[in-house]
Amino acid sequence: MTPHDPEDDFQELDVPEAAATAAASAAATILTPKESVDIDPKLEASIQRALTPASRLDKPTPTSDLTPDTSRILTTEGARTGVLGNKIMAFATKGSAITVLIVLAAVGAFLLAEAWPAIASRTLELRPMGSSERVGLFAFTAPQVFGTILGAVIAMLLSVPFSIGVALTITHYAPRRMSSLLGYTVDLLAAVPSVVYGLWGALFLLPLLTPVHKGLNATFGWIPFFGGEPSTTGRTILSAAVVLSVMILPIITAVIREVVDATPKHQEDAALALGATRWEMIRMVVLPMARSGMVSAAMLGLGRALGETMAVLMVLSVGSSMTWSVVEAGKHSSIAPNIALQFPESSGIDTSALVATGLVLFLITLLVNTGARLIVARAERKAAK
Repeated sequence: MTPHDPEDDFQELDVPEAAATAAASAAATILTPKESVDIDPKLEASIQRALTPASRLDKPTPTSDLTPDTSRILTTEGARTGVLGNKIMAFATKGSAITVLIVLAAVGAFLLAEAWPAIASRTLELRPMGSSERVGLFAFTAPQVFGTILGAVIAMLLSVPFSIGVALTITHYAPRRMSSLLGYTVDLLAAVPSVVYGLWGALFLLPLLTPVHKGLNATFGWIPFFGGEPSTTGRTILSAAVVLSVMILPIITAVIREVVDATPKHQEDAALALGATRWEMIRMVVLPMARSGMVSAAMLGLGRALGETMAVLMVLSVGSSMTWSVVEAGKHSSIAPNIALQFPESSGIDTSALVATGLVLFLITLLVNTGARLIVARAERKAAK
């Protein structure tokens, strides 16, 4: 006869079920039907949960036990409502995108249609502002395009470095209270109308810039940019560019601030933990990740500078020549101020010529935005590699 092994009993019974059986037997032995014990319901529930086998706890909860709000999602009516909402949202978003393209194409078609009589005319003669001679459409438009691009580029050279510095100060250097104050100030500057900037430039800035023109001419007169006869009134393309730089600075700063602030915090902390200084952390971590956003911000400010009218009109002494000197008055012009000056008195073919210059400005803006998109896409591809 084979002797009985006590370990066989533990192999045949599952441990939780054996514990539950033992507990039940003990309770039946100790408590008689006449005896009763008051047990706290919460304690009883805890004991029952502890004695329940694990296999029963793993069973999924029936659908009928779900709350009313959750079970309502599983109904056919809820599914139909979700499909309908998805279709409406898709139609609205696609319709908005198509509407933007239609509006852009409509503006371009309108400008081309209105400017076509001046473009097709071979005998057209126009009188530029600041000149008594009558010239063709190309000679009428070229100095304006030159002055527009020159003023916008100078404004960008002045504003972009300051914008980056202000954005980095707000996000990384200034205390919290001071950074909040600087952020509010930048946002307030972005809301100031352009005519206010024009008044500020004409009444306050020009007297301050007049000796600057003379100093630049006396010191760097051998450079074509500062040659010629310096202005005694300060109404030059350089003064207009300074006003433009102040106007576009809050726009560029706001965008760069958001881009810089989006840099992952753990990467900045990792660079500092490895022994990098704050400037090294900004140079190696923040600026490379924010490069594409900075380019987008700069192009946004450039678009604003190219199309500005009132501020330039109130500061610049309009001319009709194409010269590199930025300290001479009465030498440069710009497309938007020229349209504002001549449009009220123009009619017929002259109006078509002004619309043609507006079409050129429209194309320049499109080229700037397209170039910005290409630069951003290229930077993102390099960052991905």
